[in-house]
Amino acid sequence: MKKMLKLTLAVVCLLSSTSLFAQKFGRINSGEIIAVMPEKKEMDTNMEAFVKDMQENLEALNVEFNNKMQEFQKNLSTMSESVAQLKQKELNEMRARATEFEQMAQQEYQKKYTELMTPIYEKAKAAIDAVSKAGGYLAVFDITSGALVYFDEANLTDIGPLVKKELGIAE
Repeated sequence: MKKMLKLTLAVVCLLSSTSLFAQKFGRINSGEIIAVMPEKKEMDTNMEAFVKDMQENLEALNVEFNNKMQEFQKNLSTMSESVAQLKQKELNEMRARATEFEQMAQQEYQKKYTELMTPIYEKAKAAIDAVSKAGGYLAVFDITSGALVYFDEANLTDIGPLVKKELGIAE
């Protein structure tokens, strides 16, 4: 009887250790995957056009400012003090508008980038989830961010209640 108990215990230990080793973990470089997606290349083209348009508009504002500045400097000696102050004020307002435009362009760039990248990230995540699930992976780590990008929740145990108990936190 004692031998049978030891044998059963040994078999249980052996089976538990092999099931632990049978768990599959994966890794992925999502940055590399996203970089070669056709949608990403299309997004890059759209963003380049967007940036070019913004740069052209900013350049036009700067050219206009520079022309007015040159005209101001050229005619400064013949202007009355009140006209000079008025022109100086106009130049300062023009510079402020250009600066404001540049800041708004940066914000629009970020918004557009996020708007265009979100569906790309979602498509890549869906593909990672599908491949991970089909391959029987317990967890997949993204080496680009160091984050866990997939986990099989059904085969993982939430240890939160145990940690709370360890910390003496009542539920």
